[in-house]
Amino acid sequence: MLTTIEGLDDHQAAPLAGRKVLIIVENLPVPFDRRVWQEARALKEAGALVSVICPTGKGHDAAYECLEGIHVYRHPLPTEASAAADYLVEYGAALYHEMRLALKVLRRHGFDVIHGCNPPDLIFLVALPFKLIGKRYVFDHHDINPELYEAKFGRQGGLHRLLRLFEWLSFKTANVVISTNESYRRIAIERGGKKPEDVFVVRSGPDLTRVKHAEPNPAHRKGRRYLVGYVGVMGDQEGIDLLLMAARHVVHTLGRDDVQFCLAGGGPSTEALKKQADNLGLADHVTFLGRVPDALLFEMLSTADVCVNPDRVNAMNDKSTMNKILEYMALGKPIVQFDVTEGRVSAADASLYAKANDPVDFAAKLLELLADPDARARMGASGRKRIETQMAWSYEIPRLIAAYRRLEHKNARAVAGKVRDQVET
Repeated sequence: MLTTIEGLDDHQAAPLAGRKVLIIVENLPVPFDRRVWQEARALKEAGALVSVICPTGKGHDAAYECLEGIHVYRHPLPTEASAAADYLVEYGAALYHEMRLALKVLRRHGFDVIHGCNPPDLIFLVALPFKLIGKRYVFDHHDINPELYEAKFGRQGGLHRLLRLFEWLSFKTANVVISTNESYRRIAIERGGKKPEDVFVVRSGPDLTRVKHAEPNPAHRKGRRYLVGYVGVMGDQEGIDLLLMAARHVVHTLGRDDVQFCLAGGGPSTEALKKQADNLGLADHVTFLGRVPDALLFEMLSTADVCVNPDRVNAMNDKSTMNKILEYMALGKPIVQFDVTEGRVSAADASLYAKANDPVDFAAKLLELLADPDARARMGASGRKRIETQMAWSYEIPRLIAAYRRLEHKNARAVAGKVRDQVET
């Protein structure tokens, strides 16, 4: 049995026995998508029969696998979108495959609930026909797409309004909403019109059976005294360009040759960021690991003296909880990030906070920590304690189960209401 199920009392060992759940995620393959995989495993351990529909991806190419008793169906997608026309092709293909595979899952395994994980806010279109035959829809709100659009393109306009409409329709279709933090919960209630009792916060807490400190490897330092670590998507909105500007200030403006930067992760901006690092004269001071296995990732982060989150301060990042922050804390690492609301909620005093989008102040905070080993140890220990006592995945499982119990409660009330109406007539 998973250690994560320890978040439930003994008498609740199988609270979802007999339930059948279909999870749909479009932007990442499973089990690479850690949050979705943790949810799937938790639902399975709670007694549900769980199926997942997701895209193929590097190392996850099988059209069907049964992993840990979970049925995983994968479909191809076009090349990652970069223009509006590309998004139309990608989302159209995804909806086709999701509907096709949902019908296959219904025939083979059945499902009572569709659990849709955005982005995009279009999975409600798959759920709607099944709601007509009594299935229920859980909207798992991972990203606020209108704010993401604004962060990527710097404007609102017609497409922004369309994204707001899709978001509203996702909330409207959902019987229950799962939010990743309190900021997202407020959006579901205030912008989505959901009742507070139908919105549950389930954070993406790290699974401490997976996120473990590894033996440091000095090779990651490239012969330098200090190592700064980063893990995340290599995209335009992640602020890695600001991190590279901070690195340039450290290396060239301040003349520090004792700091190495190591970045793990993949994404659409990887090659552009490598070129930027070369243009800034940082080729020897910045290592791009790419997307790597957990063993190498945690080895690098365990070697790092400080870990960083350079996400820009904008409406999207201010309200979003970044998984990298929680994983840094789980590994006992002090953090430097820009001052965003949910970043502070997560890290508290495990992090220093630089002025908004200021790479020079980011560099100053970074060097302040590198010069103070006692502060690094104190902050790292504080972050690790917060994970162990408040924010690990095991604390989120009862909230996930509570969302499903609310779904069952609402369904029971609806059935009772129909019976009462029939008796009265």
